[in-house]
Amino acid sequence: MNRRAIIGALMALPMISLPALAHGPSRQKITLTAEVAAPPEEVWAAIGNFQDMSWHPVVFSTEGVGGNDINATRVLTLGKEGGPTIDELLYKYSAEKMSYSYRIEKVDVKVLPVTNYSSHLTVKPRDGGGSIVEWRGAFYRGYPNNDPPEELNDEAAIAAVTSVYKAGLDALTERFGAAN
Repeated sequence: MNRRAIIGALMALPMISLPALAHGPSRQKITLTAEVAAPPEEVWAAIGNFQDMSWHPVVFSTEGVGGNDINATRVLTLGKEGGPTIDELLYKYSAEKMSYSYRIEKVDVKVLPVTNYSSHLTVKPRDGGGSIVEWRGAFYRGYPNNDPPEELNDEAAIAAVTSVYKAGLDALTERFGAAN
C-alpha cells in the first residue's frame, strides 16, 4: 500500500464516527386509554369539538378559528385567566371515526417541556358496552441538543404529557363513569 492511501484512510477514519456523535434526542411516544360507561356517541359529543376543550380540568378556556376543519387553530389557556397558553393546529378530523389529530404550534417549554408535538384523540366502542377513549402523542423533549437539563429531558417530557393525558382521561371517567 502506498503512503498516500494510508494517510487518506487515516484521515477518513474520524469521519466514520461523526454520525454517532451527532445523534440527538429520540422521538418519544405514549398512549393512554380510559374505559368509560357511556356510548361512543355521547363521549364524542363531549370531546369531539376541536374548539371546545372545556372537558379537560387543566384548560381554563379555548379560543379558536376554523371549527373542525383541517388547519383550524385553537389557543388553550391553562389554569386561570391570563394563564400560560398553548397554540394548536388541527390536521386530521373524522366525525365518522370519532377521531382527530393536532399538533402544537407554540408552547413555552417551561409550561410543557416538549418540541415537535403531535397528538391523536379517538373514541371507540368497547366490547361489552361503553367506550374506549385513546389519547396518543409523539414528541421530542424540550431541549433538542445533547445533555439536556433535567427539567427538559426525555423523562420530564414523558411525565408532563402523561400528566396532561391522565388528567383529561380521569375527568372523562368521572363524568361518564368507569366501564364495568
